[in-house]
Amino acid sequence: IDTQATSIDVTDILVLRIPVLGALYRTAAMSRATLSRTLRLERVDARFEGDLGRFASRNLVAGDTLLMVTLLAGPDSETTRVPLARPIVLPTLLPLRLAFGGELKRGKTYESVVFDPILLAERPVTVLVAAESTLVVADSAEYDSTALAWVPARFDTVRAFRIEQREDGMTTRAWIDAQGHIVRAENAVGFVMERTAFELAYTNFRHRDTTGVMRASAAPRPGDVVATTALAARALLPRDTVSVFRVRLRGGVAGALDLGGGRQQLSGDTLVIRREAAAALAARYRLPARDSSLARWLAPAPLIQSDDPRVQAQARLILGREQDPARAARRIAAWVRAQVERRSTAAIPSAVQVLKARVGDCNEHAVLFVALARAAGLPARTVAGLVPVDGRFYYHAWAEVYLGDWVAVDPMLDEFPAGAAHLRFSIGGLARQAELVRLLGRIKLEVL
Repeated sequence: IDTQATSIDVTDILVLRIPVLGALYRTAAMSRATLSRTLRLERVDARFEGDLGRFASRNLVAGDTLLMVTLLAGPDSETTRVPLARPIVLPTLLPLRLAFGGELKRGKTYESVVFDPILLAERPVTVLVAAESTLVVADSAEYDSTALAWVPARFDTVRAFRIEQREDGMTTRAWIDAQGHIVRAENAVGFVMERTAFELAYTNFRHRDTTGVMRASAAPRPGDVVATTALAARALLPRDTVSVFRVRLRGGVAGALDLGGGRQQLSGDTLVIRREAAAALAARYRLPARDSSLARWLAPAPLIQSDDPRVQAQARLILGREQDPARAARRIAAWVRAQVERRSTAAIPSAVQVLKARVGDCNEHAVLFVALARAAGLPARTVAGLVPVDGRFYYHAWAEVYLGDWVAVDPMLDEFPAGAAHLRFSIGGLARQAELVRLLGRIKLEVL
């Protein structure tokens, strides 16, 4: 945190080694936010670099009503205008706001709405100042030539407030000092951050043995699913092309998921998915759809640029004069499956970028499919959930198109309709998918 004469600059740097499919991938993320002296956000820049790719974003606040988001990938850039309902509070700046606003008082509850500049969405949070503690941290290090590692040289005590942040039924705990700096933080899925000497945090991290982590992450085919989201199933899993799939949900998360509707029926804690029969693929309209109730699923959206001339031109090339919605969906799915290389990436899935790069995982396949479908006048939306692979469930993203009811399409696997073992848990863009990922640690499944 750097206090200037007229502003406050807050810089965050995060370096990770992410285990994916038997290998470790390095990712470094840096964000720099500029605040006014009254803590109003003026701009925030972010940069991601790593083995899986690189991209950057520049976010400029215009007054209190508009955010200009520019995504950069190599020499290309695209700008999205996001209307705002209120001044922005970034999730990473919430501790600073609590400290500067005099909210660090034991027993006090603070409610706010935070804006995620990556997901381009708001979410409500409730923060309780639960207790005041004294923590011991290593504030310097020395090299131990016997252990061949850095070890603590001196310790310091830090007075900190324990805050509990509740969001989507999950609780994140953090200990912050009077200046709003994080001393320790831990979330519901076991991720822990601790303040310590640089050499202990970074140098030892770089040289630790990661063989076991890499082996544990080895799983399905590259690009198919996100391996680190695996959930065990308490029964033998069927092939993904089954027509009916039943599963019992536990963990108290059903109310936060998009379980009902279309081919999915929820009765108590049992979810039944029926793959669409041939009759369900006979749409009662011709392209382009003109039903005003479907306008939301026909319109462009942040990262789904169905009004971009390049996306519209590609949709015309794929479909030609085709006006049957089901045949159009099948042709677009087949084109995406054939043209987009399946490979994990670290970028935000943007339809325009995927169309140009022709590479990505399930998220990129789904976003491009939906953009092409909407450009052709076919109502479509991204969805996400779990699919079974080798006896476990994994996070996956696919799409749905409206043909009189919503029909599942998996453009990465070129399945139309998708097999019944696609468990849809969220409907909508990246923000809803991120909410699902936060809940994965609480979901328990039993195949019936």
